[in-house]
Amino acid sequence: MARLQTSSACPDSVSPLGPVRTCVGCRKRAAKRELLRVTVGSDADGHPAVSPDPRGTAPGRGAHLHPTTECYDLAVRRKAFARALRFTAGGAGLSTEPLGEFLQKAATASHEPPPPTDRNWSSSS
Repeated sequence: MARLQTSSACPDSVSPLGPVRTCVGCRKRAAKRELLRVTVGSDADGHPAVSPDPRGTAPGRGAHLHPTTECYDLAVRRKAFARALRFTAGGAGLSTEPLGEFLQKAATASHEPPPPTDRNWSSSS
């Protein structure tokens, strides 16, 4: 029988089932399935960049982020991606543009109205 364990620091919180990760933006713990994994990849010019890994299968060290622009902005402001991914490059920064574009596309896709249907459901028999 599996038991839910709660941390002594947070006795009122119920731990989520499955693996738990911490968002690099807001620093809140959440179930792994609720977060977006990111890794170090490259942008269109071949420079190092933070790349989204929605399937969670890319090789290398990963970090996790709530897929919201709020957490993304917090992580960028705190320079959390380079620290969490342990990226060190002499003078070259780690671009976050590919991840920002991915999150914007995901946000606009979720706000689009559903496609119209050609069926008339009001006269179904």
